[in-house]
Amino acid sequence: MDRLSLTDAQWAKMQPHCLGKVTDPGRTGGDGRLFLEAVLWIARTGSPWRDLPPSFGKWNTVFKRFRDWVKADVFKRIFDAVSDEPDMEYAMVDATIVRVHRHGQGAKGGPSGQAIGKSRGGLTTKILALTDALGNLVRFVLLPGQRFDTVGVAPLIQGIEFGGLIADKAFDANWIIADLDERGAKVVISQHSRRSQPRDIDLEIYKWRHLVENFFCKLKEFKRIAMRSDKTDQSFSAMIYLASAVITSR
Repeated sequence: MDRLSLTDAQWAKMQPHCLGKVTDPGRTGGDGRLFLEAVLWIARTGSPWRDLPPSFGKWNTVFKRFRDWVKADVFKRIFDAVSDEPDMEYAMVDATIVRVHRHGQGAKGGPSGQAIGKSRGGLTTKILALTDALGNLVRFVLLPGQRFDTVGVAPLIQGIEFGGLIADKAFDANWIIADLDERGAKVVISQHSRRSQPRDIDLEIYKWRHLVENFFCKLKEFKRIAMRSDKTDQSFSAMIYLASAVITSR
């Protein structure tokens, strides 16, 4: 249980953004720290909510509270509060595919209403992430598994300043390079062999790209994320935000 628990330092940053404080209007909740650790238990183990240990409280009460927090965008605020000031000397972008568990299917409106699509691996979701120079998450978007990685890049880099962008050749697109040139940002993107005039890139800096891959490895230690078990994008994103908050603040 200890490795799933929040540290005092983490909880001190998260607590002001939690719902259910005595000073909040309307219904108040129980122990916010215990509740977050219950959600982390679900995220880490990938278990159904019904299997939540009784020590965390009644599973249906915890689940309803989770949905309340999802709708109020609390998990995003918690992530923002815990994340340190990002090191934007360089930014890194990459994507990873997760399969959709059968528990993650059946949302109202069907898969087309969520970031779920059919790819070679069956029903999948793509997590496209932007990290800072240290490999810590800055932003992410969800895409159906069959969509091209470049589709989600624009909202990731919009309004963010960075000195350069590191990415593999999946992101070697003319519009991305033109955007970086206009910003005055350094292009460290592996070039397609079909380019008639490939650009030289700094190969030593390109080696840093393993940091964003390391982030995905840590994220997929949370089994509910490694195999998407949440029906809605909102709930799945909340799990990613909470897991990333723990990863970033370790």
